[in-house]
Amino acid sequence: MKRQRFLHAALGLGALAGLGGFTPAGHPLQWRRRALVGFGTTLSLQAAHEDESTLDRALDAAVATLQRIQAQMSLFDADSALARLNRDGELAAPPAELLEVLRIAQAVSRASGGAFDVTVQPLWQAFEAAQRDARLPDARAVSAARALVDWRGLELSPQRLRLRLRRPGMAVTLNGIAQGYAADRVRQVLAMHGIRHALIDAGEYAMLGRNAQGRRWTLAIANPRDEAALLARLTCDGRCVATSADNATSFSADRRHHHIFDPHTGYSPPTLASVTVVADSGAIADALTKVMFVAGPQRALALARHWDVEMLWVDKAGAWQATPGLRAAAA
Repeated sequence: MKRQRFLHAALGLGALAGLGGFTPAGHPLQWRRRALVGFGTTLSLQAAHEDESTLDRALDAAVATLQRIQAQMSLFDADSALARLNRDGELAAPPAELLEVLRIAQAVSRASGGAFDVTVQPLWQAFEAAQRDARLPDARAVSAARALVDWRGLELSPQRLRLRLRRPGMAVTLNGIAQGYAADRVRQVLAMHGIRHALIDAGEYAMLGRNAQGRRWTLAIANPRDEAALLARLTCDGRCVATSADNATSFSADRRHHHIFDPHTGYSPPTLASVTVVADSGAIADALTKVMFVAGPQRALALARHWDVEMLWVDKAGAWQATPGLRAAAA
């Protein structure tokens, strides 16, 4: 299913792709853009360097990184490492990047009291199966699926290089963290190749330096009730940005039931329609959007301070609020 997009590049993206942009220290920058399909959507990279061959090598490496992570973490490829873990209940010699993203996920799960949990895949499966029959799962089906959700039941054994699910029927999804993690890794790869100015759209955003006009990167946050309409503009400060919304995949017309689950109840959190998180790490920003969904607006400010992040949240009526440090304005 094609993912909907809730963050859009706004100012300074695309107009000068492939052309000379601003000129730091007298050296003209050349800009290039790459687009590819991954994680069920269209991804894009835009980067600049004084030397075109260096820039092309950097973008080649970045695309290869995105494709490798997608191949490891896809639920739709039966040969992916994640699909094999879910099918067999264990995985020997997991890829290093898969092991790393799972370590991050477990750390967020532990720190959030299980509000973020990559083992919620059985809940997705229960709702998706019922949706095929044009209904919602009954309470018994939800309870049975929820009984299989427990981040502590995913064993990471880096010394023995093995992953294991403790109970039959458990399954992992990385849809709530993989794109943010991919943005982190691509930013690292570009920086290692000497890239100082870039915008990475891996489904969630990471950035380096400035845009082609020499200004801060700006992102637009879509209205979760009308994706074609912009809700707010966000002036970025170099940190990563991730958004989750209740209309990415809805199981009911009123969007009461959607793809974000509260692991403690088995149902979707009831109060928010969209959450955007700005954090140093894309993986953390991505995962925390789900933590904030579960927490609801009453705890949003306290949690943002606790995690040292900025955030913007939209309630079911379409009203939005943001933490004081976020540089956001109405679109």
